[in-house]
Amino acid sequence: MNVTWEDLGWERLAEGVGRRRLPGWDATCGLVVGRDGALLYDTGSSLREGAELRAQVEALLSGRRVTHIALGHPHFDHVMGTAAFAGAEVFGAVGVDALLRREAEVLCSDAVRHGMPAHEAAAAAEVLVAPTHLVSGERTLDLGGRQVLLANVGPGHTGHDLAVLVPGEPEVVFCGDLVEESGEPQAGPDAIGARWPAALDRLLALGGADAAYVPGHGAVVDAAFVRAQRAALAERFGVS
Repeated sequence: MNVTWEDLGWERLAEGVGRRRLPGWDATCGLVVGRDGALLYDTGSSLREGAELRAQVEALLSGRRVTHIALGHPHFDHVMGTAAFAGAEVFGAVGVDALLRREAEVLCSDAVRHGMPAHEAAAAAEVLVAPTHLVSGERTLDLGGRQVLLANVGPGHTGHDLAVLVPGEPEVVFCGDLVEESGEPQAGPDAIGARWPAALDRLLALGGADAAYVPGHGAVVDAAFVRAQRAALAERFGVS
């Protein structure tokens, strides 16, 4: 019996492309499947979530594994499940490797402050994985019959925002928390508000008018939503 995206609680966005909204913090994880490889965008908030995602991907792909991981930005709810994917090549925006090695305890504290059990947060922080492949501009990955573009479009939500463009019908752009639909975009102490609108301009240039834009939290949106959020952020941070 073939397992479908919907059977596992995933939303199918295009052929071989889907995403799951994880419980708890409503963070999105994306999956792009090629003939020879599979890329996961973000890995969840804990080893437990990472292991659940791994099992779901293997069920969906008849035992095949995630071969590539792209980390959208260095917040606990998006990166602390990476260690569950042994053997995957891990990509991130340039500089995020040093940050994750330096601030594992900070991510652990953030996770606990947001309600994660301390033992679960500590276990994930202890084996936190830093990317070994760093993207300073753009990088294309070939998954076998399907290419995806990794783009360092930040800074904005953080100093290390990485988006993924999946060409197709429609084109799909995984935006991370540069775009949020389920609430106002969150600007923590690591946000660079003055440059956030420009990061959204780069997202829009990547995807174009007809793409599906996948936010870090919330429902999939269109270019008009991203433009409206860009205008709101420009007003919020006093930039043009």
